[in-house]
Amino acid sequence: MALKEIEYKGQKFRLSYDLINPNASKSILILHGWGSNKDIMKQAFGTYFDGYEHIYVDMPGFGKSSSSMILHSEDYAQIMELFLQTLDAKPTIIMGHSFGGKVATLLDPKCLVLLSSAGILVPKPLSVKLQIALVKLLKPFGMKKIRSLFVADDAKQMSHEMYETFKNVVNENFENNFTKVSSKALLFWGKEDTATPLWTAQKINTMIPDSKLYPLEGDHFFFLKHTKFIEDKILQECGEG
Repeated sequence: MALKEIEYKGQKFRLSYDLINPNASKSILILHGWGSNKDIMKQAFGTYFDGYEHIYVDMPGFGKSSSSMILHSEDYAQIMELFLQTLDAKPTIIMGHSFGGKVATLLDPKCLVLLSSAGILVPKPLSVKLQIALVKLLKPFGMKKIRSLFVADDAKQMSHEMYETFKNVVNENFENNFTKVSSKALLFWGKEDTATPLWTAQKINTMIPDSKLYPLEGDHFFFLKHTKFIEDKILQECGEG
């Protein structure tokens, strides 16, 4: 594990990262999803892509990377650009899982790989809508204890900055961003994914002109069981020599 300090909008971020095959002439950046970290992506792909330098990084606020700033996906992308500059790295392939797919899309690589990417808003169940409405109703009265009853356990563990960041990114509609993708895009998706359902992948597939969709067995973390297939398709479609 290594650390880089990045300054962005007057704030300093300490980013934890790992490199595999650092002497390779080509590189691939692999980004984790919300609430995750670089280790799960390294676990999945660390023994693949022999001809590439792998760049794994804990994005701000995750894993061993710091964040004391409320962010949007655009901020994450700009911080990742600054990070890549410090490494003097120009990855031709950028792969992102879930929230990481949104950041990967904004980085506009030569080859974009989306693993059950977020970005298409999924309608909330009526029960969730009612909870949100109640929290908003009680907020002016400082009803923090009542609010806490409706916050998921994992959200309760977030810092104020990360909770506000979560609220920002979860409501971002990326349809316009997907329609602007002009590079090749490979979409790998879990058929049983409930966080980012398969229909969202099919929608993104229609938005990106040069894209291919590969539905695979599994849930939101389907890629842990299909790494070889994913590697083969990426090298076939995006490999250079």
